[in-house]
Amino acid sequence: MRKNGFFAMIHRARHIKRWGLMRNSEYENLSEHSFDTAVIAHALAEIGNAYFGKDLPSDRIAAAALFHDAHEIMTGDLPTPVKYKDKEIIKAYKKIEDAAGKSLLSSLPPELRERYASLIDMQEKEPGLYRYVKAADKISAYIKCVEEKRMGNEEFSVAAEQIRAQITALSLPEADRFMKEFAESFGLSLDELQK
Repeated sequence: MRKNGFFAMIHRARHIKRWGLMRNSEYENLSEHSFDTAVIAHALAEIGNAYFGKDLPSDRIAAAALFHDAHEIMTGDLPTPVKYKDKEIIKAYKKIEDAAGKSLLSSLPPELRERYASLIDMQEKEPGLYRYVKAADKISAYIKCVEEKRMGNEEFSVAAEQIRAQITALSLPEADRFMKEFAESFGLSLDELQK
């Protein structure tokens, strides 16, 4: 990869479409998803700090969320039914993700590599913090399903139920609180939100 091409590659996230196997009313790209995930991850950390007496680095968690799918700039978005079909595919795709992440990091000057590696590799290096990114990723996917259903697209009905169950299964109080207090509003129209 070209020397110092990291940010130019990250910029290309806008070209990666998500939900490739689903009929979409409105397409979502990786850049939009990463932004939404970062906003939600930040919120989860701040909920933890405000309501559960934690001292979570919300800014760092949000930054990691911005880069949580950076490898997909090189690999594309592999649909979930394929990605998680069996253990062999999961292992093989993890190797591909790791190689893509390393390739991206190699396009940074040496002085910046470790700083960005700590964000891109948070899942392995700081799983306690990464669980907020993972929860935010799931919540972002759930919100996409809610929005599609609101537009009359029942293609996302089963996915919405499955993802909601996955969020509950995380047993993360901050995610539960977000879902209870904020998730319903994503199904409202602009007029309903302003009342």
